Amino acid sequence: MAETLAFPASHVRLGSSAGQPATRHDGPLKVTGAATFAADNRPDGLLYAVLATAGIARGRVTFMDLAAAGAHPGVVRIITPANRPPLAHDPAEKMHRLNFRIEVLQDDTVRYAGQPIALVVATTLEAATEGARLLAPQYANEPVRITFEDSEMFAPEAVGPGAPPTLVKGDLAAGLAEAATTTETRIETPFQYHNAMEPHALVAAWDGDHLTVDMPHQAVGVARADLAAYFGVPADNILIRSPFIGGGFGSKAILVGPTVLAVLAAQMVGQPVKLALRREQMFGPVGHRGATRQHLRLGMDDAGHLTALSHDTTATTSRFDDFVEPASNASHNIYASPNMAMHHTGARIDTGTPGPVRGPGEATGSAALECAMDEAAEACGMDPLAFRLANYAETDPATGKAFSSKALRECYAEGAARFGWAGRPLRPRQMRDASGMLTGWGMGTAMFPCPMFNAAARATLRADGTALMESSAAEMGQGALTALGQIGADGLGIDSDALTFSTGSSDLPDAGIAGGSGHTATAGNAIFAAGSDAIRKLADIATADPASPLFGAGNAGVVGRSGRLHRADDDSRSEAYADIMARAGIASIEGNGTGARNPASAEEYAMFTHGAVFAEVKVDPDLCQILVTRLVGAFAAGRIINPRLARSQLTGGMIWGIGFALHEEAVHDPRTGRPMNADLAGYHIPVNADCPSVEALLVAEDDPHVNALGIKGVGEVGITGTAGAIANAVWHATGIRAARFPIRIEHLIG
Repeated sequence: MAETLAFPASHVRLGSSAGQPATRHDGPLKVTGAATFAADNRPDGLLYAVLATAGIARGRVTFMDLAAAGAHPGVVRIITPANRPPLAHDPAEKMHRLNFRIEVLQDDTVRYAGQPIALVVATTLEAATEGARLLAPQYANEPVRITFEDSEMFAPEAVGPGAPPTLVKGDLAAGLAEAATTTETRIETPFQYHNAMEPHALVAAWDGDHLTVDMPHQAVGVARADLAAYFGVPADNILIRSPFIGGGFGSKAILVGPTVLAVLAAQMVGQPVKLALRREQMFGPVGHRGATRQHLRLGMDDAGHLTALSHDTTATTSRFDDFVEPASNASHNIYASPNMAMHHTGARIDTGTPGPVRGPGEATGSAALECAMDEAAEACGMDPLAFRLANYAETDPATGKAFSSKALRECYAEGAARFGWAGRPLRPRQMRDASGMLTGWGMGTAMFPCPMFNAAARATLRADGTALMESSAAEMGQGALTALGQIGADGLGIDSDALTFSTGSSDLPDAGIAGGSGHTATAGNAIFAAGSDAIRKLADIATADPASPLFGAGNAGVVGRSGRLHRADDDSRSEAYADIMARAGIASIEGNGTGARNPASAEEYAMFTHGAVFAEVKVDPDLCQILVTRLVGAFAAGRIINPRLARSQLTGGMIWGIGFALHEEAVHDPRTGRPMNADLAGYHIPVNADCPSVEALLVAEDDPHVNALGIKGVGEVGITGTAGAIANAVWHATGIRAARFPIRIEHLIG
């Protein structure tokens, strides 16, 4: 029977591996080219697929030159709405909250620019590419809707992947009326497209009714079930292999239309098919972060305490599905206010459906909230840090639950001390450096939920003292194989070099979803439980064996360490795993474990990772160019399994925050609806020169309630707070408040 850990973290003793700054086990494989990504697979008989995509954003395809494309040497098959076989499940019907309505050549309707309108399969990539070009589609255009002004507004039933769209607490109007000071803040955020280093790619091969797919995916168990539904085969007939993912950021947590089309193509031609999206094809069918318009109103009493907080968001989504960026939800849980109101409105436009992008809701919402808090602090004549401390929430403002830990004050204190916040002038434009550059300091609060999904793992102890740990965990660049391997080694009581870790395949125990900053907690608890289960079985053998020095340990118990079982009450009495198993005549012992949150803890506590980000910017007084010269973030993230990897994730999130504040924006042509910067030359992201000093501090925290191991996530919290901190620093340098992101030179020219 699988063991589930469901006891406080203080009861779980991790060994010598967890907590160490081990370097990434996958690093040598990647830098030497030995790591196999999806598109690296080349089975015998491989054919190549290329998408033909819509050049308009709204209308119908009226003609494609199938004769010209089909006559090209090497073209094997052209799939269009006219010849696409039916799927077993209607792609317009959603199966669960991570399943979207997808475009798989259902009809000739064009819903957004870049939508797949045909798939060309050929013997070479070049032939497939030329065949797609020769289709030369013609269209019946309809007027495009791509801006808020011409969108179709609606009241969403849910926001994000299923959250309520509205929260009302107290009486907002009364709270604003009784306030001594009120402020209003309006912020716009743009379309953002998650451009992972590895574009979406897959190799699909059928053998009868059995399917093998090599593709990057953040939840192979979910993807396998979805493919089984679309193609009407048992899930056990499908094998998804995803050992390495070249970045995901949420876009690879959802099965997308091009994936289903490529699998369908392989079925139609009876040969393996490879599809790899080009960079510009990442701007459409694989999700993005919708644009938002946010309006915040804050009321404060004479002491600077909030009497009211409202946060209204209008966010774009597609014409055919709903994913509304839950930006207002970022205001639910940070600051104490007796009167709160958060609302969302959807705006239908002619784009692909948005989806979860790193920090969905929290990234956009916290950027606006932290700007509003800074503006309110100014209106009250208070230091921004003092204002936030005055409005520190002792309990979750939205639910009334106690926080599972209260480390935010420590984050404020440690971050401010490291940054040197003390003595910051209240008024803007008071600081210049030696070269005359305007200098500003700003801050923002970072906060992100601690979700936990269901997961399973299997551990096998071998007679030679080595072990195998199996889980479908996803390695997408965050160092999961390393951190989870450290947990596995400690769960088994062995040195990490004695452990083999098998991951990234759907035929392994399901590790859940690598998303929401919950993967280490989810898979890690299952892995530790599996190791503990194997050790328990080994201990049962040893303590019942009169020939073992552990015989009769009984209630005294035993612990595993460095491949030996030790009596808990007498460390000198121990025996090697290999000796116990040899005497028992067994070759291996299997342990199984699951990871899930204790329901009682989830009912009683609100669980978050906390942090505080402090930013310094320099602004050229003549040219208005902005440079973030320093970022210091202090984060309390529970038990840190690997400090090196945790800091890497946190600094990466803060760098993403720099991009959010100053660089990242997808621009659509208002006449055609087409993305105008669908490449990494025009779609700007930070480079090394944009982030000369980024520092992440790990604030010690023991959260006994979040899960059995006390693990929280670090993948997304670094974004929250950072964009707002930078915008606030720009105000402190220039006296100009941001009204939209990214902040441009032209916004500072008065």
